[in-house]
Amino acid sequence: MKKSLLILLALFPFAAHSGVTSELFCFELSQSSPVKFDFRTFYDEASKWSGGFVKYAKSNVPISVVLTDSQHEEIDPQMPWQSTTTWSEVVDEKVTGTYVWVTQGVQIVSMSYTKKANGKQYNFMNNTSIDSSLGAGCKWE
Repeated sequence: MKKSLLILLALFPFAAHSGVTSELFCFELSQSSPVKFDFRTFYDEASKWSGGFVKYAKSNVPISVVLTDSQHEEIDPQMPWQSTTTWSEVVDEKVTGTYVWVTQGVQIVSMSYTKKANGKQYNFMNNTSIDSSLGAGCKWE
């Protein structure tokens, strides 16, 4: 019995093993705007940790974002739940802005950025037609 259990464990990976989930989204102010960025998130199931970064198309420097709030609500029983996540942008150990991302199921309803210095808000759209990969990011022209 012990021998067959050891063989089974050797042949199949542990079911409890969980990795890090990564996602990449490509956002832009508008089709004609030069303001475009990659938004990457990471989630570790084992530690329940979330983090990520934003990398603007005209910059090689990623900006760290930290998940600071997450709310979920049922708007209509016939529709998927709506989730609102707030990500704080951190530069030189200071919060310089916030990204508020609203989704309903898998659909992105809105993405906005508010600059802390002046309170100015920018609304972005998700561009699903951009070629992208986790390794290379969003391939902005």
